[in-house]
Amino acid sequence: MTESAISSCRAFVFDAYGTLFDANSAIKRCQENLGDDAEKLSELWRRKQLEYTWLRSLMGDFSDFWNVTGDALDYAMAAIGKDDPVLRSRLMETYLSLDTFPEVAQSLQTLKENGHKLAILSNGARHMLISAAKSSGILSLFDEILCVDDIRTYKPHPSVYQLATDKFELEAGDISFQSSNGWDIAGAGHFGFKTAWINRSALPVDHLPHKADLTLNGLDELPPLTRKA
Repeated sequence: MTESAISSCRAFVFDAYGTLFDANSAIKRCQENLGDDAEKLSELWRRKQLEYTWLRSLMGDFSDFWNVTGDALDYAMAAIGKDDPVLRSRLMETYLSLDTFPEVAQSLQTLKENGHKLAILSNGARHMLISAAKSSGILSLFDEILCVDDIRTYKPHPSVYQLATDKFELEAGDISFQSSNGWDIAGAGHFGFKTAWINRSALPVDHLPHKADLTLNGLDELPPLTRKA
């Protein structure tokens, strides 16, 4: 994607977990209870959380992201031999107030001040997204919080990305979609969005169709590529 291409976008839509919110911050807050198991639990929890959304979509057996997150945590805790209901409850509650990445708030503020429409488009349950965004002080920067609760399927199904085009009454090519997840970028690109992959960890490119139009090290690199609406 060239600078002129992204500057023509009329709305900027963001994935939530891993893009705006640091999912690992839940584990970090409970580090003293997990010790050497913290990293393994974090990786397993996130991997199973994603796997369960994909599998439920394929089976046509929807359960909202709060329940999926709990099921994934139960698996991860069992895998490390941790039976601690108090810790489980604490970890789940942290998902309602996850930390944002350091550059997120200012990047969103700049885009908003420049007159751009902003939205979250996430697999997250609505109450989870609103709670986390409110806790981190970024809720007021978004015009829309779009989630899958009503359509009862998960990304990367095209109907999820359709939520943004319907809400903003825009063509897919008028929307720039930002995500840290390569599979999400592939899904959004397949749908027709312009895509910016937020690759903070310098990961290799996924071997999927529809590569990112733009790869950034952080969201702070996005506003300079846009112009005032």
